[in-house]
Amino acid sequence: MIRSTPGARRAFSLIELLVALTITVTLLAATMTALDTSFKSYKATTEGASTNVIARMVMHRMLAMIRTGENFGPYPADPLDPTQNPIEDSTFIEFETNRVVATNSWRVIRLEARATSDAARGPFELWYVRTDFSNGVEGDTEERPLLSGIERASFWLEYDVGPRLRRATVDLTVRPNDFQDASFNTGLVAPTIRLVSSVGPRKLED
Repeated sequence: MIRSTPGARRAFSLIELLVALTITVTLLAATMTALDTSFKSYKATTEGASTNVIARMVMHRMLAMIRTGENFGPYPADPLDPTQNPIEDSTFIEFETNRVVATNSWRVIRLEARATSDAARGPFELWYVRTDFSNGVEGDTEERPLLSGIERASFWLEYDVGPRLRRATVDLTVRPNDFQDASFNTGLVAPTIRLVSSVGPRKLED
């Protein structure tokens, strides 16, 4: 018969160690799952907020350009035909601006939705195209993307007789995404953002 030595400490049994390890692993797994879910939620929220701010800035800038423009297109063949006017779901709008009579110069701005082959950047991108004219001769051009991740972009143009644009409506549906880290997939998808705004050219108020 084995007797315990006075003052000796009883060690943990193998079963007790296994139970302790199981509890520890379970707690660590639950903690990591909670942290992972919180991070994914934070990522989706920040993507949505960032895209919302950028999309609103782009929309505000486009409306400002349209407001100061003139000689808009596309223009219906017959503005009195209700099946042609207003023009609905156009993928672009273009107009003249910065006209200087003394130098016979002006600038044509075109805002258009272009399809993209990069799925991470969305079905479409919104592009800004600027062409300068002097004495009827085409000069410098500039084009650059304004907004990526576009699910839908359309321009609704209502004309008066003239031709004069009465009102332009811009309809954008944007998919939130942080394209600086487009390869990172959180598994959570932020809801798409839809912005719809209308504006009339300032010259109609003169």
